[in-house]
Amino acid sequence: MVLFESGAIVLHLARHHPGLLPVQGDARARAVAWIFAALNTLEPPIVECTMSLLFERERPWFAERQPMLDQRVRDRLQQLSDRLGCDEWLDGSFGAGDLMMVTVLRRLESTHLLDAFPDLLAYIARGEARPAYRQAFTDQLAVFETASSATKPTADR
Repeated sequence: MVLFESGAIVLHLARHHPGLLPVQGDARARAVAWIFAALNTLEPPIVECTMSLLFERERPWFAERQPMLDQRVRDRLQQLSDRLGCDEWLDGSFGAGDLMMVTVLRRLESTHLLDAFPDLLAYIARGEARPAYRQAFTDQLAVFETASSATKPTADR
């Protein structure tokens, strides 16, 4: 089977691998909701903000627009921070929603928007420290590096 869209992939894996989705119905629904929240509530303003930083810096309206984009992200981060509180994970134990949320939040690494949220920085660090996360990241990097080396010109080409 070939799937596209990260949320669909994570949801499929979570449904087939114990521990990523709770068994109990209400908790399972909340875990799925966190997947969607990461992709539909947090990711859009994060992408708009980071794309502006990358591609619109030279535009005459950048200086006026960027603070508004930053604030949209900060508002979402504050909501997430408030929800997380002192908890390690979004809804009890680590789950698919946390996996997706950590992945989305990592898009902000090149900004300073997370600096005001030490709890979210710690949350990301906990997610990245998980052995399965480290292994998946290593495996994905290997695929990327293999594909990149296959497309690099060599002296023989």
